[in-house]
Amino acid sequence: WVLSTNPSISARPARVLQNIVSKHSSQFRGNAQHDALEFLLWLLDRMHEDLGAASPAQQSRGPAQVVLGGPCPLRDAAPPFPRSSLTCPHCLKQSNTFEPFLCISLPIPLRQTRALNVTLVLQCERRRFVRVGLAVPLLGTVADLREMVAREGRVPAEQVILAEVSPRGLLRSLSDPEALRAAGQAAPVYAFQPPPARRAVDFWLGLAGRSGSLTGIGGRCAARSSDCLHRAPASRILLLLCNTAGTGPQLARFGPPLVLREERGVSWEQLQQNILAQLRGVLRGEILPQGTGALFRIRLAGGSAPCTYLSPQDPRPLCHPAIDRALQLCGAGGPPHVRLTVEWDTSTKERLFGSIQEEVVQDAESVRQQQQAHGQQHSCTLDECFQLYTKEEQVRAPPGS
Repeated sequence: WVLSTNPSISARPARVLQNIVSKHSSQFRGNAQHDALEFLLWLLDRMHEDLGAASPAQQSRGPAQVVLGGPCPLRDAAPPFPRSSLTCPHCLKQSNTFEPFLCISLPIPLRQTRALNVTLVLQCERRRFVRVGLAVPLLGTVADLREMVAREGRVPAEQVILAEVSPRGLLRSLSDPEALRAAGQAAPVYAFQPPPARRAVDFWLGLAGRSGSLTGIGGRCAARSSDCLHRAPASRILLLLCNTAGTGPQLARFGPPLVLREERGVSWEQLQQNILAQLRGVLRGEILPQGTGALFRIRLAGGSAPCTYLSPQDPRPLCHPAIDRALQLCGAGGPPHVRLTVEWDTSTKERLFGSIQEEVVQDAESVRQQQQAHGQQHSCTLDECFQLYTKEEQVRAPPGS
């Protein structure tokens, strides 16, 4: 508008515009960079002053005496008077405030979810290890993750055990009150489905009826099964196990993580045979019969005593006081369990398992979908920005007011 009414405009209109503006506002003088929004606000304010005069007589009074309450084409075309309503939650009295403005700063809605891969350890042989991709809420809790995993695995939420499993073994279990923002940052998240709570006699007889390499333990286990029938269900506990080999920096887990449901009164030899039975699919050699001594060491992972080992000489190693403390420290959500690390000597591991590494995990289609969805740049519409700006919120009164 200024340029079109000036007959002495040269071939460089930007320089002319800058000179004209600097005469009326000292903040735009010089060759430094200036904020475009600040210039637009200044320009709208000056247009509002020039067009806001009610009559030519008022215009002659000077800029200081211009009546801004008169007709203004800029203001009348789109009245910028938003209403701010404040309602008391007790008496429901409403207070409305109208505040004129020339511009408005809109918040940009951020992404509310992030992609998290969870490996499901199911009891189904056909879908033993499946990695699924989930869109977990940024401000959610582990309880939300537990519900999502339960839907993916088609298992009850109260049966899901969530834990972080690193290349060196079990790291920690996740409890429902924890925030989700840290889940999966230190190590991948695994979701375990415990085995069904069968009667003890079925468990032992099932082991006795397996492959011929296990027939050596059938008689002894069946002889003790009658004692297990009269025990309370609380005498059974869930064990999460990871097998590791090596020492120091070379320590690494191998084979699949295991979930066992054991009697508290189980002996070391029986516990060792049960662990070997769970690993029969990855064993390269034959399972040794009972009475050959301890093939590995069992360490309590995490808890208040991270270096507690179960003794092979203990007639009931799972009745160790450290086991009771670990059960008491289990957080809310999921069945109580104990995390154990099975430490193998390197030579024994190579003889029985060869060069086996970690378990083979199958990726579901949701892994790629979530990575693709969250890898794209987040975009939003102007309408979404206005919806977030006008979203109702609860204002808390300061203490003592």
